[in-house]
Amino acid sequence: MSKPILLNPSEDPPAASEAIQSNSPTADGRPADAEMARVLGTTPFHMALDSSGAGIAHWKHEPLHDVVEPMTHHVIMAYNGSMQRMERRSGRSVAIGTFRPGVVIIIPEGSSSRWDIPKPVDVVQLYLPHTMIERVAREADTATPTDLLERTAHPDPITSRLLLSAADSLEGNGALDSLFRHQLIELLATRVLAAHSGSPTSFQPTTGGLAPKALLRAIERLRSDSDADVSLAALASEAGLSRFHFCRAFKESTGLSPHAWLRQHRLEQAMNMLRDTDKSVVSVAAALGYASQTAFAAAFRKLTGETPSDWRRRTR
Repeated sequence: MSKPILLNPSEDPPAASEAIQSNSPTADGRPADAEMARVLGTTPFHMALDSSGAGIAHWKHEPLHDVVEPMTHHVIMAYNGSMQRMERRSGRSVAIGTFRPGVVIIIPEGSSSRWDIPKPVDVVQLYLPHTMIERVAREADTATPTDLLERTAHPDPITSRLLLSAADSLEGNGALDSLFRHQLIELLATRVLAAHSGSPTSFQPTTGGLAPKALLRAIERLRSDSDADVSLAALASEAGLSRFHFCRAFKESTGLSPHAWLRQHRLEQAMNMLRDTDKSVVSVAAALGYASQTAFAAAFRKLTGETPSDWRRRTR
């Protein structure tokens, strides 16, 4: 998947309709992943859903001329394909926009619209339960309305870049992938609430790092072999912070996000095992939780510039 091209927001014409939708948490409809599979008529390249229903999916689908029925999640999409015009109808309202990298599409929970997209589409989608939007607003102690705006090819390079990064950053390691996804979803939920609610506002996050004891406990969890111990929810709960504020405080203390710290820790473990033991690369990959030798080698090379085998030969 190619990297997104960041565009100047002033270059994209405004959508014809940006009406606020009603977002009741009990809205009727299908889960977002089920409705998208129905309307797109295909399966995603990759999909990762949490028990809450929040998740990220990467789709490539053919031209679309159909109605997207109400869903029980907000759906935020980042487009990654060749530029094309499209049309979206919601009741009597018509929005004509240009799909291209750097724009986002938002389908609020419970809304329905007809889409006419003439060419194939490459898109990464974020699924957010309304309860998560409310939690983020509550934890940030903001009076920002939690209803999201309907957006049609709306310029937002920041959200687009963050969401597209999800399709490029999965490493085939359960703990790393899960932690990265949870961090990204929390950040995206905060960004969407700040930029695409009925009254966009700036969040004022807490500043300062973790207390020394809280930092030590967090590092102990990250060093654990248990995926449950390194979940973002567990880490934040242990520190007595919201997930979003925990990520900020941890980075303030260590210079790295929790995901980046864990990735660095796993790399150091891999180097020690490759240098100090005769375990095969396959065994090292399995011991560190990678799904395959290929996934481990790709992650190792991304950070070091060398394959595990080449690094071992050079350092022994």
